[in-house]
This record gives sequence, structure tokens and C-alpha cells, in this order.
Amino acid sequence: MKGKKLFSWLAVTTILSSGAAASAFAQALTRISDLQPSKTPITISGKVVGLGDADDNEWIIDDGSARIRVDAGPRSWRNINVSKGETIRVVGEMDDGEFDAFSITRSNGSVINIRSPKGPEPWEGKEDN
Repeated sequence: MKGKKLFSWLAVTTILSSGAAASAFAQALTRISDLQPSKTPITISGKVVGLGDADDNEWIIDDGSARIRVDAGPRSWRNINVSKGETIRVVGEMDDGEFDAFSITRSNGSVINIRSPKGPEPWEGKEDN
């Protein structure tokens, strides 16, 4: 019995130290009130307290320090349903007073990949339908 417990503990330790379990939350959280333009992706988290333009995947999130508009591209490219009251974690960058999303992690752990931090936006140059 003692050998099984030791093996289980070593297995868990190995998995956690490999980074596999922490890949979605690898970055430290930045408070919305502390956001600054950055050349590297930033992670924020907050409760969805409002919705943006109906044609865009936009939400207003609040982390207790401030609110910010999160932009995940036009709905004509991809329709992303995030509900008011939902808590989300967003990796992205500050751009013109709003937060452009690269990925969104829901409270259940599911990840919505929007775009890469490098290169053009996937909807760039495409006309609305």
C-alpha cells in the first residue's frame, strides 16, 4: 500500500511539474486598473457585466478594480457566445482603449482560441456577409 501511495504522489508531481496542467493559466493576472500597452500578451480576468456592439464579439468585464471592453473580432467571422454574469479569463493586448483577445478561458476550463498574438487578424481583409 505504501508503494502505491508513493507512486501516485510521484505521478502527480511529475505531471504538474511538466506544465501540462497549467498551460491555460501560465501567465500572472494583471488587474484591469493596471493595464498598460505591452508587446507581450497580458492576462486579465473578470465578470461579464455588459455586452458591446451586436455585430462584434465584445463584452465589458469587471475585475473589481475597473472595467474594460474586450474585443474578440466580428461576429461575421465567428460567433462567440459569452453570457452576462459569466467569469472569464482573457489573454490579449491593449489596443486603442480596449482589450483585444487572443484567447478566452471560461470558468469550466474550456478555451476559445481567437487568434495568434503575431500576424494579421484572421478576419482582416474579409468582407462582412
